[in-house]
Amino acid sequence: MKWFILILGIASNASASVLVKIAMMPPRKFPSLSDPMAALNNWPFWLGLGLYGAAFLLYAAALARLPLNVAHPVLTAGAVATVALFSVLIFRESFHWTTGAGIVLVIAGVVLITARVA
Repeated sequence: MKWFILILGIASNASASVLVKIAMMPPRKFPSLSDPMAALNNWPFWLGLGLYGAAFLLYAAALARLPLNVAHPVLTAGAVATVALFSVLIFRESFHWTTGAGIVLVIAGVVLITARVA
């Protein structure tokens, strides 16, 4: 159950990042001095903000079940890797081989950090 909570936290954090990116893309607008009410209609922004809140709550729940030196690297690295993959799949951003190598190295490092906790 502790790992499931952490995986939900990763998914929530990564989804929030994607939604905030969508919220900042035209035709949506973030509030400005000329149009401060624009944020009210920007549903991806508010949903992303809510998912960041959910990610925080899931992280707190994971910390109740896992050591900090395990939960934090897993959540952070998992979110980084997931966002990198989402950015390619959803936004068609470039994915250089060094990005893939970095993700593999980060995951390998997290596996080494958490190997004794499983």
